[in-house]
Amino acid sequence: SSHLQKKRRAATARRQHLKSAMLQLAATEIEKEAAAKEVEKQNYLAEHCPPLSLPGSMQELQELCKKLHAKIESVDEERYDTEVKLQKTTKELEDLSQKLFDLRGKFKRPPLRRVRMSADAMLRALLGSKHKVCMDLRANLKQVKKEDTEKEKDLRDVGDWRKNIEEKSGMEGRKKMFEAGE
Repeated sequence: SSHLQKKRRAATARRQHLKSAMLQLAATEIEKEAAAKEVEKQNYLAEHCPPLSLPGSMQELQELCKKLHAKIESVDEERYDTEVKLQKTTKELEDLSQKLFDLRGKFKRPPLRRVRMSADAMLRALLGSKHKVCMDLRANLKQVKKEDTEKEKDLRDVGDWRKNIEEKSGMEGRKKMFEAGE
């Protein structure tokens, strides 16, 4: 049993080692991702927000302010539109997942009924108009021997088992059984 315990301890140690290695890897990946995002942000800002150079005259300053206000307004509108789109999409997602949840809860398998159906009818149902070949299943069946059919006839002659049970139940049935036994 000590050998088994050593094996277990080794397996646990290995699991712990793998877990810490995976966590380390994940942490490095997260750091890389954050650094990449920062670089992307800096590039975007450099492209879309050139460094501000303040003009000398009052009129040029006012022009700059008007341009900046216009830019702020357009960016705000864009942000608002994006937020609305996001909210709409989130709502649609929630509705769909709710529908999924409801469907999972409601669906019950219907009780399956046995249906007598020929092979042709089955193929027609499955294949639709494509079904041209007529299958003769009887040709594939083994020939039935005479003795088998006679056995079945004997079984039929016995009749319905319910009647036999009814006849043998109660005092009448016991009396008949007793008389038959004598």
